[in-house]
Amino acid sequence: MNLLVTGGAGFIGSNLIQHVIDRPEITRLVNLDALTYAGHLANLRAVERHPKYAFEKVDLRDKDGVVRVVRQHAITHVLHLAAESHVDRSISGPGDFITTNILGTFNLLEAVRDAWLNPQSPLRRGPDQCRFHHVSTDEVYGSLGATGLFTETTPYAPNSPYSASKASSDLLVRAYHHTYGLPVVTTNCSNNYGPFQFPEKLIPVVIQKVLARQSIPVYGDGLNVRDWLYVRDHAEALWQVCQRGRTGETYNVGGHNECANLHIVQLICDLIDELAPGAEGNSRSLITFVKDRPGHDRRYAIDASKIERELGWRPAYTFETGIRETVQWYLANQPWVAEVRPT
Repeated sequence: MNLLVTGGAGFIGSNLIQHVIDRPEITRLVNLDALTYAGHLANLRAVERHPKYAFEKVDLRDKDGVVRVVRQHAITHVLHLAAESHVDRSISGPGDFITTNILGTFNLLEAVRDAWLNPQSPLRRGPDQCRFHHVSTDEVYGSLGATGLFTETTPYAPNSPYSASKASSDLLVRAYHHTYGLPVVTTNCSNNYGPFQFPEKLIPVVIQKVLARQSIPVYGDGLNVRDWLYVRDHAEALWQVCQRGRTGETYNVGGHNECANLHIVQLICDLIDELAPGAEGNSRSLITFVKDRPGHDRRYAIDASKIERELGWRPAYTFETGIRETVQWYLANQPWVAEVRPT
C-alpha cells in the first residue's frame, strides 16, 4: 500500500498518520497538505523522520501538482481529509470552501481515475488493489429535532456553506463510483476533539479562554447538541473502513456521546479548575452568552451501528475520559498552541 493522506498536517490527518504509519500493510505514506492556517508540520514531529513518511506541499486546487504526487509516489490508496472545515469561516468567506472542498476533490478524483483506470496507465489497478476513501461530516444531513439519529440513508440537507461544500464533494465521489467504477468508500463523522486541534474550534477555544481568564462566548442558549468523537477513535475507524469497508458504501462514525455545548464548556471549566497549576477556580463565571450563529443547527446525532455491525468498530473512549485527556494534553502543550496560533 502506497497511502496518500490529504490534509495530513491538520488535526484529524496528523492524528491519523501517527496512528497508522507503523502498520505493516503500508509501504509508503505520503502527506499532501497546502499548509494553510490550520495545517502545521509541528503536528508531525513524531513521524517526520520515519522511513515510510514523505511530505508534499501541494494545494488540491493545483491539478498538475495533485497528478504529479499520485504518479510520482505510485499511490494505491487515498484517505482524503483535506478540506476547509470551520463553519464560521464559511459564513464570512465561502469562496475557499467551494474551491477547496469541491474543485479540490474533483482534481483528486480525476488524478486517481486516470492513474488507476486508464488502460494506458502504468499505475493501472484492479478494483481490489486500490481505494479512494473520502472523509466527510455529519453536517451534510442538516439538523435533527429532539429525537432521532442520522443514518447512512438520511437525506442530505446542508445548512451552511461548509456543509453544502462537503455534501457536494460526497456526491462527486459517489458519482465517480457509479459512473466510472472507481473503488470508493465514504465516512461521515460527528464532531472530533482531541490533541492537535487548531485553537479555533469550541473545545480548544474554551481551554485557552479559561487559561487566559477571558470571557468564554457561547452561542445562543448553549443547548445546541453534538455527538462528540475522540480523534484517536476516529483514526482507527478510518483505517478499518479504508481496509475493509465495502466498496461504494457509506459509513457513519460517531462517538455515542451526545452533549450540549454549554455542558461541554462547564465541564472544561471544572477540569481546568481541578488540573491547572495555579487555576483561580470558579471558571464558570467566565461564560458569556452571545448572539446565535446564522443557520446554527440545533442537534446532530449519529447512528454508528453499521460500522459496528460490519467492521466491529466502536469507540474506545467515553466523553469523560476523552475530554480529560484532551484538557491534560493542552495544559502540557501550551508551547505548541503558541506556535500554531496566528500572531
